[in-house]
Amino acid sequence: MTSIFQRALGADFARLHPRLRERFGFASADGVGCVGTGVMSTVWRGSTLAVPFLHLGATRNILFPEQGTHVPFTIENYAYRDGYGRETLTFVRTFEVRPNRSRRFDATMVYHAAHGGIVDFLGTHQHFAVGLELAVDRRGGLRIKTGEQRYGSHRFPTALSGCARVHEWWDEAYGCFRIDVRVLNRFLGPVFGYRGRFTVEYVDTRRTGAPAAVRPLRESAA
Repeated sequence: MTSIFQRALGADFARLHPRLRERFGFASADGVGCVGTGVMSTVWRGSTLAVPFLHLGATRNILFPEQGTHVPFTIENYAYRDGYGRETLTFVRTFEVRPNRSRRFDATMVYHAAHGGIVDFLGTHQHFAVGLELAVDRRGGLRIKTGEQRYGSHRFPTALSGCARVHEWWDEAYGCFRIDVRVLNRFLGPVFGYRGRFTVEYVDTRRTGAPAAVRPLRESAA
């Protein structure tokens, strides 16, 4: 079975660094999960005008208002078939923003044939659906840019939405993945972001499947 990233990138998937091809190349039938652990050298937020929106997003595991340096980080990627039969990949990121205080940023990605690419459902209840544009850089790193955003069946207003830029690559010198994420708003400018490093372990899910803790509480057909 082909992974959603293989389908979305097509021939460009082969241009990814081998470590990224391994990380983004599995599907539900493979019975594999990828769990990364590391440290974000910085987690930041921008305009104070965005803080109320970040607090609101935190109630559904979509962004959060805290910031800091040297923040312990976990990312959980599990492939499974959702209730609509769609090949799905989880992106559940946990940030230990301070002792005894963690924040999650949840997403589940599916390949949407009608859109010709990946749709990223954000949060615990998949309220937000975001189209993704993928590209491979000259070092074999992966770049992701968000496109149109929808809330349920309605297009989300540009003034309230954030455009995310994600860059993930393999650092040969240090033997780890590097990631840089930035969320921008047309009017507010930089809103939220993080950057750092992590390593991964691959876990066997043939018996257990994807853990319930990383799946959304509600699925959207949009």
